[in-house]
Amino acid sequence: PSVPGHTNRLIKEKSPYLLQHAHNPVDWYPWGQEAFDKARKENKLIFLSVGYSTCHWCHVMEEESFKNEEIGEIMNKNFVCIKVDREERPDVDKVYMTFVQATSGGGGWPMSVWLTPDLKPFAGGTYFPPEDGVHRVGFRTVLLRIAEQWKENKDALLENSQKILEALRHVSEVCVQGQDSPPPSKEVMATCFQQLSNSYDEDYGGFSKSPKFPTPVNLNFLFTYWALHRTTPEGCRALQMALHTLRMMAHGGIHDHVGQGFHRYSTDQHWHVPHFEKMLYDQGQLAAAYSRAFQISGDEFLADVAQDILLYVSRDLSDQAGGFYSAEDADSYPTAASEEKREGAFCVWAAEEIRALLPDPVEGAAEGTTLGDVFMHHYGVKETGNVDPRKDPHQELKGKNVLIAQSSLELTAQRFGLEPGRLDVLLREGRHRLSAARAQRPRPHLDTKMLAAWNGLMISGFAQAGVALGKQEYMSRAAQAAAFLQRHLFDPASGRLLRSCYRGKDNTVEQSPVPIQGFLQDYVFVIQALLDLYEASLEQGWLEWALELQRTQDKLFWDSSGFAYFSSEAGDPSLLLRLKDDQDGAEPTANSVTVTNLLRAACYSGRTEWVEKAGQILAAFSERLRKIPLSLPEMARATALFHHTLKQVVICGDPQGEDTREILRCVHSVFSPNKVLLLADGDTSGFLYRQLPFLASLERKDGKATAYVCSNFTCSLPVTSTQELRGMLAP
Repeated sequence: PSVPGHTNRLIKEKSPYLLQHAHNPVDWYPWGQEAFDKARKENKLIFLSVGYSTCHWCHVMEEESFKNEEIGEIMNKNFVCIKVDREERPDVDKVYMTFVQATSGGGGWPMSVWLTPDLKPFAGGTYFPPEDGVHRVGFRTVLLRIAEQWKENKDALLENSQKILEALRHVSEVCVQGQDSPPPSKEVMATCFQQLSNSYDEDYGGFSKSPKFPTPVNLNFLFTYWALHRTTPEGCRALQMALHTLRMMAHGGIHDHVGQGFHRYSTDQHWHVPHFEKMLYDQGQLAAAYSRAFQISGDEFLADVAQDILLYVSRDLSDQAGGFYSAEDADSYPTAASEEKREGAFCVWAAEEIRALLPDPVEGAAEGTTLGDVFMHHYGVKETGNVDPRKDPHQELKGKNVLIAQSSLELTAQRFGLEPGRLDVLLREGRHRLSAARAQRPRPHLDTKMLAAWNGLMISGFAQAGVALGKQEYMSRAAQAAAFLQRHLFDPASGRLLRSCYRGKDNTVEQSPVPIQGFLQDYVFVIQALLDLYEASLEQGWLEWALELQRTQDKLFWDSSGFAYFSSEAGDPSLLLRLKDDQDGAEPTANSVTVTNLLRAACYSGRTEWVEKAGQILAAFSERLRKIPLSLPEMARATALFHHTLKQVVICGDPQGEDTREILRCVHSVFSPNKVLLLADGDTSGFLYRQLPFLASLERKDGKATAYVCSNFTCSLPVTSTQELRGMLAP
């Protein structure tokens, strides 16, 4: 690579996204006091650009505008320019995205916002093309107009920014209104089910026409709805909607059939042509969703998809120290000699490439049939490419194919006169050869930042898959990652989590000179992970740490007057608003997940104030839950758990004994969303016995491993038969 012509302050940062911009002609600053002081001292406006390292349009705007010398000059002369990685600083991103959405009706990344020297927003948008077009004003024009406004109308602009801030404060407030109590779960669940049912795509699954996102929160809601209404037509429909969606996604191009894992979303209705980046938070949540789907249905195909996701994460997103990386980019160089990157280049195929890789004649099929013929038929490969030009605005995928399983194994087998089992072996061989060929291509950029929150989601994915699929190696991988968090993203002296750490030189784990403190999301997803890991491994140390983190979360984020948790800590003067997220999107919102965490934590500790807090969160979001629960499916699910009271399933037994293991296998085989699992191993000096004195009164029956199902610390008669226990576990 040639020597860069420019280097700015971002060269000292650890974030891969900030480092991508370290050689722009723009004089970028990271978010921090140095930039704020410069803006105030020179009385300059701030231009804030927020994105992340695997964001396609962020790359486009950088290529077109931030690498342009002339535009760089305009930016440096008139503004203090700040770059933020939204994955490192979700708090900063959320404040200004709230502004952009409120003023433009849309949002997304890259986000471009202009701020007064005291950080108040007054103009903003997302991607801007460099020059004026027929329908859009160009970035250069916007920069010059805003600089002019600041010279001519400074006072009006400042006054306006103050009004905007007041309005934002008002619209974004989430708090208890008067005597609000938690909304009735029956009504919330029914409305949410109806809203999902109305938006459901009967043909292809999913809950929109296009673009289509995996949205695991919807699927989890439907599984819980089914579990609580399994004998009703609505319950059956809920399960059918979730399973059909998961199967269609697994057959689609959003699923990487050659390299495993899932891309971020589909640009079309058929789950066919994706945006090709792969995000850790999707892999974690989808591994859990496919594992649950297998637990409920017994369909091995769904178990295979869960294992496929975990293979991808173990191979491509795992740090040798035990943590998980954030994402893999969509764009890469088509060949080692290519000058520019293209979206999807690593993942797509020309028909002739596949023919050349799979020339073998297929025994038993019609004369002249090759492995390539069979493979191309099954995966919808066309000679001229299978991507609709309307889904490829930059013509980056012209003549290429995104693999999509267009017919069942049975139909393809029938077409070529083969046994389904034999066809399966042939397709596997085809995928294996394509994988080897793909390994020769330049890989997409890997974002090696490791975030506490996303690592939490992935630990849950491994732990839940370990339980549902009965695989010890997945539980071990979850434990390895939890130990990594404890070592690298936790400060035992203060009891606090840190947000992020980074892969450094020589593959060591590095931390920023000033580490970023954990946000609410980090605590919530890590606590959920530790509770899941305890249920998988029954190691009490994880439970102890989870309850300790819950107490810290209460201290740092709880809103004692309006209820629910703020997304960020108090005391950061650069944050204009302390917000509470109110939408379950690609990731569930922290307040939604924390309701279930609090209910589970109360079962393990006997602390009833945690149940009270869970109710207060539901009360704070009551209006939204009654009217549009579709925007909070994870919280809607939690209202049912709040009203149904969790069942404590206590197993008295020796953790190593075969009788204990048999009972645990029975518990793990049943999908029961309102249970928590405890092992009473007889060590009365242990952590759980100290937390829950009632455990000491539970005994093994006839010396055998014995189960008790308890509610509000009142227990059923002892059970030693797995058949009897299975009947008691249904909600």
